[in-house]
Amino acid sequence: MNFKKTIFLAILLISAFLRLYKIDGYMEFLGDQGRDVVHVWNFLSKGDLMFIGPQTSIGNMYLGPWFYYFIAPALLLFNYSPVGPSVLIAICAVITTYLIYKLSDKWFNTNAAVVSSFAFAISPVIIKYTSFSWNPNIMPLFALLFIYALVQKRYIVAALSFVMILNSHYLGLLLLAPAALILFNQKPKLTVFIKPIIVVALFFLPLVLFDIKHKGQNVNSIVKFFTVRQETVNLKPYKAIPEIFPLTKQITTRILVGKDESLGLIYTVVFLLLLFIVFLLHKKDKNYLYLLTWFISGVFGLALYKQHIYDHYFAFLFPVLCMLLGVLVYRFKYLGLILFTITIFTSIQASHLKYAPNNQLQTAKTIVNRIVEASKGQDFNLALLAKQNYDPPYRYFMYLQNAPVKEIIDQKTTQLFVICEPFQMDCEKPPLGHPEFSIAAFGPARLDNMFKIGEITIFKLVPAKI
Repeated sequence: MNFKKTIFLAILLISAFLRLYKIDGYMEFLGDQGRDVVHVWNFLSKGDLMFIGPQTSIGNMYLGPWFYYFIAPALLLFNYSPVGPSVLIAICAVITTYLIYKLSDKWFNTNAAVVSSFAFAISPVIIKYTSFSWNPNIMPLFALLFIYALVQKRYIVAALSFVMILNSHYLGLLLLAPAALILFNQKPKLTVFIKPIIVVALFFLPLVLFDIKHKGQNVNSIVKFFTVRQETVNLKPYKAIPEIFPLTKQITTRILVGKDESLGLIYTVVFLLLLFIVFLLHKKDKNYLYLLTWFISGVFGLALYKQHIYDHYFAFLFPVLCMLLGVLVYRFKYLGLILFTITIFTSIQASHLKYAPNNQLQTAKTIVNRIVEASKGQDFNLALLAKQNYDPPYRYFMYLQNAPVKEIIDQKTTQLFVICEPFQMDCEKPPLGHPEFSIAAFGPARLDNMFKIGEITIFKLVPAKI
């Protein structure tokens, strides 16, 4: 094996290790992950077809169902353990690392390929969002595959990738800008789009059927999002201009500087200056222009959004930012290598391996086992008091055990278990008379028992004696 192949293999192994090492302990398993595996479990065990996917956080819109179908084989393969879909997401990240290397090597050179793929492999933020199961976390792979397939004129693959992009997050629509530039340069015959359009239409058929049944809920929500919800999206593009540099600094710092704010400003200024110089000197490099358009249009589109920009919002930019860093090493060598060295150093400093696993999955299983034991085989209701979570992770393990948990809206039982997560919540006192629906609907109650699992408190309430 030659040196080039050894480096390539080492990068892939590092990418895999950083995501798969103790993945059952480090992976996130909160409300959205519980919701997803509940839907997929219903599909696998009961044959319940899924016509819609996750609901968007803003706008009352739904994504398509294909992310659920995508993770279904992994859940089944791992005997319904949520670890399975997380492993699949980690494998997707390793494939993305592979594609970044191959594409950078083909478009630029081996040095660019090593830098790009290694930056993607070790970035703490990228690692975080490519090591647990969540619909935005497939975006890096399919965004890169979409652009690559278009450049290669493999339009069916591009169409399938675009379907998965829009089943990941609607922010993927911003990828249409680099796609338009690629197609403008290629000038393909219109007839080549017939099959890709048919593919996209077929895969969006479940959402269309859902909208027909629900009187155009998705379409109406999308229209309202852009015409009524102007507090969310700025419809005047020029007003996004002041946000472009701060947002670029945020994205660059989070992805390439290990979240180190002290270095983020100077790094971003140098990064942008070098990108601009490359543009001036190599305007005819189509591959570089594709990457630059991908990056600029993505940042500009995000700048139109008036609310807080979370890290997962720019997951479609993860690959291109790393590839642009590779370009800078390719074009400038020493200046680029200084930036790359900073990326390595800050990424190591911010590595998640410095901290103990959060064990969210195991904690949920332990809590459920304790509740099932305390219920003594009798029907019970469940409530959750949490600032940033909801109860599907707990219900999922109850469903797997066939535990007699009942929705209180359907059946009020004689025991209510209240899980209280103390993060920004007061869990010191029993939640008697709490306004949360499941507790209020249970009616007058008294504390029968309480126990703690780690920092989480579980209260057992029973009807108050009158």
